[in-house]
Amino acid sequence: MRTMHSYALLLLTAFATLLHAAPPDPANGLGPMALAVNPDGSRLVIAEACARQLVQMELPSGRLLRVVPIAGSPLVLTASPDGRLLYVALGEVTGRVICLSADTLDLIGDYPAGHTPTAMVLSPDLTTLYVANRFNGTVERISVPVERGTRPPPLEVGREPVSLAITPDGQRLFVAHHLPDMASTATVVAAGITIWDPVKGIRTGQFLLPNGSTAVRNICLSPDGKFGYVTHIIGRFQAPATQLERGWMMTAAMTVFDAHTGTPVKTILLDDFDRGAANPWGITCSNDGAWIYTTHSGTHEISRINREKLHRRIGAEDGSRERLPSTPSLPDPVLNDLSLLVGMRDRIPLPGNGPRVLAIHGNTLYVAEYFSDTIAVMDTSNPTSGIRTLHLGQPTKMSLLRRGEQVFHDATLCFQHWQSCASCHPDMRADGLNWDLLNDGIGNPKNTKSLITSHLTPPVMVSGVRDRAETAVRTGFRFIQFHDVNPADAEAVDAYLRSLQPIASPHLVNGQLSERARRGEKAFQSAGCVVCHPPPLFTDGKAYDIGLGKPGESVRLFDTPTILENWRTAPYLYDGRANTMLDVLTLHNPQDRHGKTRSLATNELQDLMEYLLSL
Repeated sequence: MRTMHSYALLLLTAFATLLHAAPPDPANGLGPMALAVNPDGSRLVIAEACARQLVQMELPSGRLLRVVPIAGSPLVLTASPDGRLLYVALGEVTGRVICLSADTLDLIGDYPAGHTPTAMVLSPDLTTLYVANRFNGTVERISVPVERGTRPPPLEVGREPVSLAITPDGQRLFVAHHLPDMASTATVVAAGITIWDPVKGIRTGQFLLPNGSTAVRNICLSPDGKFGYVTHIIGRFQAPATQLERGWMMTAAMTVFDAHTGTPVKTILLDDFDRGAANPWGITCSNDGAWIYTTHSGTHEISRINREKLHRRIGAEDGSRERLPSTPSLPDPVLNDLSLLVGMRDRIPLPGNGPRVLAIHGNTLYVAEYFSDTIAVMDTSNPTSGIRTLHLGQPTKMSLLRRGEQVFHDATLCFQHWQSCASCHPDMRADGLNWDLLNDGIGNPKNTKSLITSHLTPPVMVSGVRDRAETAVRTGFRFIQFHDVNPADAEAVDAYLRSLQPIASPHLVNGQLSERARRGEKAFQSAGCVVCHPPPLFTDGKAYDIGLGKPGESVRLFDTPTILENWRTAPYLYDGRANTMLDVLTLHNPQDRHGKTRSLATNELQDLMEYLLSL
């Protein structure tokens, strides 16, 4: 942590510059992404990720008290229990956490973090702040409020940690991972939870979510610390994408786990029989533990679940449970039970669009509505009394790009609201699953592709079956969401996807190729990789038979994908059979059909891999 003298310099330079920065354009959205309520419930702080600012709001009036520009995109807020300090994670390539006075939002200190810090939690003794660096796959252990001595090495937790929860005794840290970390051809393809002793820095357990689980967003513990809850999607990728009814392709889910044993109890479907509850995001328990609240970012609503009834139904408390329907061919019928929550859950529509995170204080629930730039306020003691809306700014017509982003995430455009574009393409990238989309026949599933540069590198889809991305956008709505999108919305999605830029790789050193990667760049050329993957887009737009098609598949020619940002988009190859880049270069290239890599020495392969993961 910096000295008080450096704080003064920071305030005089960086903070002064921030306060004189150009104001954000409301047409591009404010993007509320995190909330923090002070202990007496008189103030709410909102992190506006798109506007890159913090807003302090008076409660219950909604009057804006302070607006503070920030040198970064604030993604997470964590307040000290006494309400004096507020920690803000800035989701940048060179991430950092700043500490502010919760009352005045004055800067107190800052701490370096890794690539895109996305989650934070304080230790129960308030001496350590755990910070998940999403794209380093690490969790920092930062001494607070004053960083003392040498910081211990970060925990190497694995792929894309996006949410954290810690038990009341501080002995177990639960890390929720956004995406699967295995080949898409594995028997089970699912994201999971890892469990850590945060003091000793060792992993003490882990479990996978059900097969097809992706897009994990949030994790929380019950107030007594006995149980945990995590929101995610279950992609039903084993079946051809021929229909949507009854969650045939996609279901929204919440997994309950035992926080003491670190084992899953049950996964609960959040959808109804004929209406999806797409893209679950935030989750929290009421202070008395009576209720669980989740947001559905795709359908613009919240679920209010009676926790006692749910636990009794699934036998979470004492190992016994009510009689559940059994199906001999299914090991866990609950995974297909769209009626389990009947009688114990209320689905409450929200007035805004894109609810993500939520915060609770006493009997008041606050929900950040990302696309409408509003905060929904609900009296949990009387949820039928109506929901108030607090506006973060004057209503403004959305820009074309913002509208495209909203349409991309909006599951109400889908038949029965089961999914949105973001369900298979979380954060516009890939979900790690193989889908049989029927656009090139049936029985030959292909790995989901990232949408980065898709509008610049025709043709599109793994087999190049669509001539350009614009065609794929419209056919995607028609044949995957079973909805004919209106032309204006399709053009907005096109504009939004065209605007996407690759994020700098965590393998870069100060934004530049490392020495090993520079050697790998030479191997990239000498091995002939550059022939099919020429810069700047790293694809020649042609299709090749690289000897990977399976017997019986009608398509053997595969479009050359861009390799930009492939550090983020594992697994690799058309069916995701290669979990690592090294597997691509060795195990799945025995005949040198995609680069002459057989003759490369081990160190040359490592160099080449480092270069590829640095793009």
